[in-house]
Amino acid sequence: MKRALITGITGQDGRYLGELLVAKGYQVFGLIRGQANPKERLVVEENPALELVEGDLRDLPSLIAAVEQVQPDEVYNLGAISFVQLSFKQAELTAEITGLGVLRMLEAVRIVGGSDRNPIRFYQASSSEMFGKVREVPQTERTPFHPRSPYGVAKVFGHDMTVNYREAYGLHASSGILFNHESPRRGLEFVTRKITNSVARIKLGLQDSISLGNLDSSRDWGFAGDYVQAMWMMLQQDEPDDYVIAPGETHTIREFLDVAFRLAGIDDWEPYVRRDPRFYRPAEVDLLIGDATKAHERLGWRPTVSFEELVQMMYEADLEAEERQLRQRR
Repeated sequence: MKRALITGITGQDGRYLGELLVAKGYQVFGLIRGQANPKERLVVEENPALELVEGDLRDLPSLIAAVEQVQPDEVYNLGAISFVQLSFKQAELTAEITGLGVLRMLEAVRIVGGSDRNPIRFYQASSSEMFGKVREVPQTERTPFHPRSPYGVAKVFGHDMTVNYREAYGLHASSGILFNHESPRRGLEFVTRKITNSVARIKLGLQDSISLGNLDSSRDWGFAGDYVQAMWMMLQQDEPDDYVIAPGETHTIREFLDVAFRLAGIDDWEPYVRRDPRFYRPAEVDLLIGDATKAHERLGWRPTVSFEELVQMMYEADLEAEERQLRQRR
C-alpha cells in the first residue's frame, strides 16, 4: 500500500486529492496545524480513511517529524495562503507560507529522503498567477513569469525552489502550473463560488444583489476534480517535470455571470450586480489561458468538465444547500 502526505488537506484540492488517492488504494495522511479547525472534522467525515498528522509549514522541525512519522512514498504540497486579494493585505504571511513553506517542505523531504530504491516523490502546486502580466498567449511551461500579487510572487519562489531541488539534489520533484480550478468545495471568498452562492440566494429571495470588482478579467477555468488527477499522474512518471494544467479556453467574469443567472432563470443580471472598488486588485491580471499540450501528450491528461457544466455543478450545489438550510430553519 502506497502512502501519501498532503499539505492543505482541508482545502478544495486537498479534499478531492485525498478521496482520489484513497480510491486508488493509498494510505493517506493530511497535514494539519492541530488547532481544532472545524474543517479538519469535515474532511475526516467526508473521507474516513484519511489520517491526520500535525505539522506547520512555518516550522521545519515539525515537517521533518511529520515526514518521518508518515514515511510517505509521495508528498503533495498544496498548502498555501491561496486567496489572491488577501495576499495584498497579508503579504508577509503569504510569503512565509506560500513561498518559504515550499522550501521547508522540500527540505524535510530531502532530509528524510526515503529509501534509495524508493525515494519520496514531491508535487508542488504552482499557479497560473505566476504569469501575471502575461508575456505570451497562451501560456506554456516556457512562458516567462511576471507575477502581479504577493501570492503570485510567492508561488514563483516555490516553483523555482522546486526546480532547484530537483536539479541540485536529484529529487523527484514536479510542479503543476494549475490554472483556475473551481468546484462546489471552493471557498465563498473566491469570485466563482461567491457568484454561484449569491445567485442561488437571489433565486430563493434571500438576497437582492451581489457586489463584484472587475467583470472583464479573463480566466481559464476548470474543475478541481480533474486537476487532482493530473497531480497524481505527474508523480507516476519516471522523470519529474513541470506541467501546465488548463482546459485551454478563456472566459470573463461576465460570461460566468451569464451562465449562473441563466440557470436561475434570469436573463438580465445587470440589476442584480453592483461594482465595488474594494474588490479590485491593486495590480490586475487581465488574461490567463493555458496550453496543456505537454500534459496531454506525456501524461494523457484531459479535462472532463466543460465551463458551463462547471458553473451548473456549482450553482446546483449551492441552490440545494441554501434550500436545505431554509427547510431546517422552518
